[in-house]
Amino acid sequence: MEYITDSSQDEESSEVSWVSWYCSLAGHKFLLEVPEDYIKDGFNLFGLKAKVPMFIEAIELILTGGVPDEDDLQDESFLDLYKASSELYTLIHARYSQSADGLSCMREKFEESVYGVCPRVMCEKQRVLPIGISDSLGISRIKVFCPQCQDIYLPKEKNANIDGANFGTSVPHLFLQTYPEFYPSSIRNKYVPKVYGFRLHEN
Repeated sequence: MEYITDSSQDEESSEVSWVSWYCSLAGHKFLLEVPEDYIKDGFNLFGLKAKVPMFIEAIELILTGGVPDEDDLQDESFLDLYKASSELYTLIHARYSQSADGLSCMREKFEESVYGVCPRVMCEKQRVLPIGISDSLGISRIKVFCPQCQDIYLPKEKNANIDGANFGTSVPHLFLQTYPEFYPSSIRNKYVPKVYGFRLHEN
């Protein structure tokens, strides 16, 4: 994990929230900044206390913490709390990304191609969406889903270093149902195998 420790930012550390700092870490650009009001709403946290250790301390760090300093990053107890906070934020993020506001934030990133484009040549640089192959923590890293070929790929962004549970298995489908204008109307190009310009016989 790479942390922001640039001295030019030290003076502003107290003004930067933990959420903003966490989302700005290397490999975290897919993440959405979950609003404080959403995190404070007990309804949005229902059932999460049993899933994350140090829940009270973790939620306090997420809401009131700022940019950690060098001493924090050398402190084992802080690193344990950071791990619990990142796991809790992952679970909160998964719920937020499926909300109306979360999907709207995703739309901005999608339109800016933050999530990348499909590596399949025939998809003609179709923009992709983040997806997890599991809704549970620690199963797999983030993947991307192509609405054109409807397949899943590893992100081109080599530093996409987040758990797939941040988005879960349903986000691309909810996104395309919410914004159907982004769903390809038809398959633009289908690969036809040929040898010396002649199509191969089906048999």
